[in-house]
Amino acid sequence: MSDDGLTILAVDDERTPLEDLARMLRSFPSVEDVECVSNGHDALVQASTHEYDAIFLDVRMPDLDGVELGRVLRRFAEPPVLVFVSAYDNAAVDAFELGALDYLRKPVGRGRLEQAVTRVQAAVDARRAQDGAAAAPGGGSVAGSPSADSEMIAVANVRNGTTRLISRGSILFAQSNGDFVRIVTDDGRYLLRATLGELERRWEPYGFVRVHRQFVANLLRAVELRPRFGSTAELAFGDGQTIPIARRHVADLARRLGV
Repeated sequence: MSDDGLTILAVDDERTPLEDLARMLRSFPSVEDVECVSNGHDALVQASTHEYDAIFLDVRMPDLDGVELGRVLRRFAEPPVLVFVSAYDNAAVDAFELGALDYLRKPVGRGRLEQAVTRVQAAVDARRAQDGAAAAPGGGSVAGSPSADSEMIAVANVRNGTTRLISRGSILFAQSNGDFVRIVTDDGRYLLRATLGELERRWEPYGFVRVHRQFVANLLRAVELRPRFGSTAELAFGDGQTIPIARRHVADLARRLGV
């Protein structure tokens, strides 16, 4: 995998959509190289002999389809980021189970593709940073555990009710919301059917901490702990959003953040 721009393999058995996808990918400044293959078997051969940061693959292909290919690729020691591209929605669940970073509907617009490339770049940067920290003496993450970007979460889009896959590492915080949890990211708010207690238990190894009876925060995304009147505090994130910190959590949170 390149240390600079992204190296991408595009896979589609239809020539025109493949060429259009490759052309748009090559137009982004963050993309260094795009190679193309027209079937799953050739893609597997390429991925076995070359290192790619990401693979954009069609779902419906003869012989070895995108989902089957994705299952094989996930077994690699350092699997590439997967982005599925399809004219159909019926493989979204399979994509989620495989940990795909995104699921694009054909025909793919430039704006939507740019969002996917940005997410790929963020995931690749996080992986490189984690690898660098692990290689350094005493290196490690805030939580001392696997990358927060390693799992994809299926959430409901509040505005239109559709299902979207988001990376766990993109989450700023989770807030209780009745029978659901409101998931807040840099680019939107979503709903997840779960409880804060469940998320606290499952995501604690990845830097998520209960800071208030209504909030679980991703400490990897926090930028500042701000004292408030009455020995309470608030946690600030890079986009300017803040959440309250309960008094009983302030001291522990300050210790965790090294304040």
